Formats: sequence, C-alpha cells, structure tokens
Amino acid sequence: MSDAVGSKAEANRSLAASDIGFGCAVHAPYACDPARSRGRLFPESSSPTRTPFQRDRDRIVHSAAFRRLKHKTQVFLAYEGDAYRTRLTHTIEVSQIARAFARALRLDEDLTEAVALVHDFGHTPFGHAGERALNRRMAEHGGFDHNAQALRVVTALEQRYADFDGLNLTWETLEGLVKHNGPLIGLYATGEPVPQAILDFDAFFPLELGSFAGLEAQAAAISDDIAYDTHDLDDALRAGILDISDLRDLELAGDILREVEKRHPHLDRSRTIHEVMRRHITRMVEDVIETALRRLDETGPASAEDVRSGSRPIFAFSDAMRRAETETKRFLFANVYRTPAIRGVMDQAEVVVSELFDRYMAVPDEMKGEWSEALEDASEAGRARRVSDYLSGMTDSYALAEHRRLFDATPDMR
Repeated sequence: MSDAVGSKAEANRSLAASDIGFGCAVHAPYACDPARSRGRLFPESSSPTRTPFQRDRDRIVHSAAFRRLKHKTQVFLAYEGDAYRTRLTHTIEVSQIARAFARALRLDEDLTEAVALVHDFGHTPFGHAGERALNRRMAEHGGFDHNAQALRVVTALEQRYADFDGLNLTWETLEGLVKHNGPLIGLYATGEPVPQAILDFDAFFPLELGSFAGLEAQAAAISDDIAYDTHDLDDALRAGILDISDLRDLELAGDILREVEKRHPHLDRSRTIHEVMRRHITRMVEDVIETALRRLDETGPASAEDVRSGSRPIFAFSDAMRRAETETKRFLFANVYRTPAIRGVMDQAEVVVSELFDRYMAVPDEMKGEWSEALEDASEAGRARRVSDYLSGMTDSYALAEHRRLFDATPDMR
C-alpha cells in the first residue's frame, strides 16, 4: 500500500471512528452525549468501535430476557394467531417510533433504542394478567412491579458475563429504564410508592429519582403509548372484537377513517384497516414532534442536565391530541381489554400464575435449575422474591407447560 493510499485509509478510519464512536457533531446540545456518559456500576474499558450506548443496545438484544419477549403476551395470546403482537414485536415497533423521534430532534439514537428495547423486560407471562396475579401474591413482600422487575433483570438476574451479574448497562440507560415515565419522587412525581427494588439499587448507584429522564428515554416512553394505542386497535379489528365502524365516534381514528374512505371509497377491509392505522401513528408522531419542538423553544435547554432539571417533560402530546389519546385508551379498556372474550382468558391466566406461585412456595424444589438452591434457610420474603423472579421470567408457553406438569387440569385458554 502506498503512503498516500495508506494516509487516506487512515483518515477514513479516523472519520468512521468519530462517526461511529464518540463523535457528537450531529447531536443537539440537549441530547445525551455518549462521550460524557456517567459510566457503569462496574467500570469497563471503552470500545474502539462502539459508543457506551451502542454497547448497551447490543447487550440488550443479545440477552435471554429479550428473546423471551417473543413468547410473552401483549394483549392476545401468542398462539391465537401469528399476526397478533407479542411483547417482542411491540417492543420493536416502539423502538422504530422512538428512533424516528431521536432522528427528528438530533438525539442519541442508540440510547433511545436501548431504552425502548429494554422497557418491557420485567413483564410477566400473560401480560398484565400475570402481573396482577404476582402483585397479589407478593402483596406482603413489597408487591410486584414490572418496571422494578426490569431493573432486577438487567442488574442481577441476567447472568452471562464473567465479571458481573446483570448487563452492566450505563447510568443513562438505567435512568431511562427507571424514569422513562417521569420522576419517581419529589414535586413532579405521580405520588405512587417507589418499588423497593428501585430504592435499593438507587442507594448505591443513584439514578436521581426526583428528576426527569433524558430526552432519549422520554422519546421511548411516548412511543410506547403511540404503539400500543394504535396496534391494540389494529389487533382487535383483525381479531373481530372490533368492527371498523366502531372507530367512527373516536376523535382521532374516526377522523382518519373518514379521510381514508373519502380518498379510497372501494378499498377492502384489510387495506382500510392498514391505512387507518399507519395514518394513526403518523398523526401522533407529527403531533409529538411539533409539541416537543415548541417546548424546546420555550425552555431552551442547553444540555441534557437542563432537560433533567426541568419542570415538565419535553416529549408530550398537544392538548388536543392528549384528549384524543385519552379517549382512545378509554375506548380500548371498554371495548377490548374488558370484553368477555379477553377477560375470560386473562382470568384463567391469573389462575395459572397464582397456582404456580403457591406450588413453588410450598415446594421450591419444583423450580428447575439453580432456582431452588439455598432456599431452605431463606426468609419467607426471600423465598417469595425468588419465586417471583422465576415466574416473571417465564414465557406464556413455558408457564402453561409447567402448570400441566404440576397440576391435573390446566385451562385451555383458547
């Protein structure tokens, strides 16, 4: 290789390293800067090719918890039809929307994606039904909260690396996981009790629970709302629980439906649903971007720290869209989540989780692998938390298989 060619190649490698690694020229001043990350609980050497946030994203994708999302319920059980969302497909859709926000506002896309991909790690089998059952069984031992459980997964329960338990994610990703829905304590908190697992971790690796999360986490949080509002409507329509005409009285979906019917008066049902849903996402995304840009102009944050110390989130719906989004949620609760078809299956799911919990508490040796070790002298609370960790990590199919192994009769749930 000639000196000239070698020099040019070296220059290109340096440019690539700057772009791929720690170059932040494209970031807005209020974005989280990977070069200024607050680091990890267990210090590690830096990577020459990936930023700390890229490494977080990759660790999340390669984790067992991420793979298990494939067989965990979103709303419809995974085996009811292969076109319905699971926790995994929902998570990927949230990530796609969140990255669009990050690109529009010049945030760190890798951190945004990492928070979006990890936000559902703590969910139980059978969606919120499993969480309700575990929360009841854990009521005397601190309860069960899927957000706190996600923190336990990435800081303790994933055991892959030689030097530490968990994934050893950066401070910024952990902050986003814990606070993506807003501060947990202080003036701007919702007033809900903070789960003990979060308080315990915060005691030796403080996550500033009284402040807002960075914009990357805020982008992931509002993307979750957009994704499940839209896709739960979509799945319910395709499952036959809703008819397309049921959307007409909704401010947002109804307006879009009329727009689609006017432009495509003879479109078949399947394409009509798709047109309505994709425009539904677009309307909400465009509204959030416009609102976020306006709030940035009003507050003028010069850094990510300014965002954290603010008095309100930057990512939000406009007042009009918030009313429409709230209406959509109420509609989904009344016409999808609480319908006999869904409630019947979810009631059976709660029975499965509750009975498994009781059996494992009574006979810990029924838990496989190393889960039953060192429980003979454990307190009741310690045993309950161990059982809760074991159960919450199960997929729907594994929980049902375990129930069939341990009990004479298992709900069909079809």
